[in-house]
Amino acid sequence: MSISTKPYKNSDSSKKEQVSKMFDTISSNYDNLNRIISFGIDVKWRKKIVKMVSAIQPKKILDIATGTGDLAILMTSTSAEKIVGLDISAGMLEVGKQKIAEKNLSSKIDMVLGDSENIPFEDNTFDAITVSFGIRNFENLEKGLSEILRVLKPNGIFVILETSVPEKFPFKQGYKFYTKTIMPIIGKLFSKDKVAYQYLADSASIFPYGERLNNILKEIGFINVKHAPQTFGVATIYSASKK
Repeated sequence: MSISTKPYKNSDSSKKEQVSKMFDTISSNYDNLNRIISFGIDVKWRKKIVKMVSAIQPKKILDIATGTGDLAILMTSTSAEKIVGLDISAGMLEVGKQKIAEKNLSSKIDMVLGDSENIPFEDNTFDAITVSFGIRNFENLEKGLSEILRVLKPNGIFVILETSVPEKFPFKQGYKFYTKTIMPIIGKLFSKDKVAYQYLADSASIFPYGERLNNILKEIGFINVKHAPQTFGVATIYSASKK
């Protein structure tokens, strides 16, 4: 499945190239703007992921679409000996490397420039793999998920945190108004890239969530697939494993 929405609709370049360019452009103020748009609730969601991963006592963790490394940094509270943050945007990784260095975590966290659909690691490498707010940016969802399954160890855990759409009144209507109207305005006011936050809103509205994403994960070969809506359904945490 290709999520057809692209950041720059008048460009002929691939979604992958456009997403990389977009995040390079907004990397310097991404963290602060993300906190504003999510009202800081995303930190609470990420901490839930850390708790889930910590329960299996992982030795090696891969955080895909790591961005500036927020989740990778939080993962240092687990038993992991090595954490790898993978991202397609060099600009986001540079911001992340600075944050990691300031916290004296460079020996524990590696930030790697790479493509989620061609993960540069061998089969069965990681005890845990996470993706927070990045899976909808995959150019080919199934290919990316298949790569994740390949590098995940048997009995390992895969956790996704992604936006979803509330289904109950009035949260559904409020979410639609906020993502379609307010979020793009905030992005235009504070971001160098005037289309980035419109794309983030558009991609969230068409991405498969809940049981639809569960079914895709099962088709790829994941087992023990579960999902848990967060904060009235504006985001969802998914977990899965490998035979």
